[in-house]
Amino acid sequence: MSVSESVMASSLGKGDNLHQQVLASFPLCDLAEKDLTQNPQLCKLFATLTQHVNRTGLTPKLKAELEREEQKLQVQRRRWLRSESLHRLLQEMIQEHCVRRHSATVPPDQNMFSETMEQCLLVAQCVRQLDPSATSVQEQPSVLGLDPQQVMELMPAEKNVQRMKQGLPRELEKHLRRKCFVLLTYFQPEWEGKSDGLMNANLAHIAGRLESQDKRAEALKEVCRENSVLLQRQTELYLSEMIKCMQLLQTLILDHRLKIQIALDRKTLDYFEGKYELVLQKIRTEIVEIHLDTYTPDTISAHRKIRDELASELKACKAERQSAQSKLASFEILGKEFEAVAEEYSRLRREIDMKKWALKEFSQHSR
Repeated sequence: MSVSESVMASSLGKGDNLHQQVLASFPLCDLAEKDLTQNPQLCKLFATLTQHVNRTGLTPKLKAELEREEQKLQVQRRRWLRSESLHRLLQEMIQEHCVRRHSATVPPDQNMFSETMEQCLLVAQCVRQLDPSATSVQEQPSVLGLDPQQVMELMPAEKNVQRMKQGLPRELEKHLRRKCFVLLTYFQPEWEGKSDGLMNANLAHIAGRLESQDKRAEALKEVCRENSVLLQRQTELYLSEMIKCMQLLQTLILDHRLKIQIALDRKTLDYFEGKYELVLQKIRTEIVEIHLDTYTPDTISAHRKIRDELASELKACKAERQSAQSKLASFEILGKEFEAVAEEYSRLRREIDMKKWALKEFSQHSR
């Protein structure tokens, strides 16, 4: 075992504890404990990487560089946020003045202050749009053929601008105080309607409360992320256990299916035998009912008379047959000479019968 592997093993533990610590050290990786168990070399690789990278996958050097760049970004962001906030506050002050001017009478100096500030903002915005230094394209065509110097001529009178600049901090402070009061009453509705002195005193604590709530929200987000990772692992474990249970259940079903099938087939056979007997009895009953409907007492008596007559005729035929057989036997005793005489006699009988038929036909047609 190498030195790094020994350090890794001693610092992270062994067995299942090692798998759990590796998973905890790389929460952003989509890994399961099963993956580390099936791939020991991968587990060793991740365990070794824990000596060089943090939970986010960065080395100390990259982490320091990232922190420096984040600080620079924060500085730039604060500068932009400061200017953007000031610009929006000025826009809100102008909008409030417009609303107030349509709903009530506003003093002339207040009108002059708001109109001068609005005009200065518009000119500054147009100058920034026309300034080629703010874009990457130096030879960009000007809008409507204007240049910043021409737009600057639309600035209000210098004395109005100076008067607006002198009164701007005071008006901006009033506007900010009103917004802070609104924010305070939003977080603490019981302070609504209190005096300005009490609300000013309580405003000193609003930043700390907002910061504490922001930290609490970040902590809750971190807890939610950890819970989501834990839920995902528990879900994978649950699904794997469910698959094992299903496989075990399938094995039990396959093992005991034959025994259950034999008993089921026996019961099915008994059922069909009973059904066969029932159907057979029903057929016999139907046959008896058909006989009873077909053979009435009158029909049975007529059949009996017919049977007696047929029996008597059969008896007479049998007697005649026996007499003919006895005569035939007596004729057979006479030999072949009598056979020739019998054939000649039969031929003569046929001729006689034929002539009788012809004579009868001739007599009928001659009338």
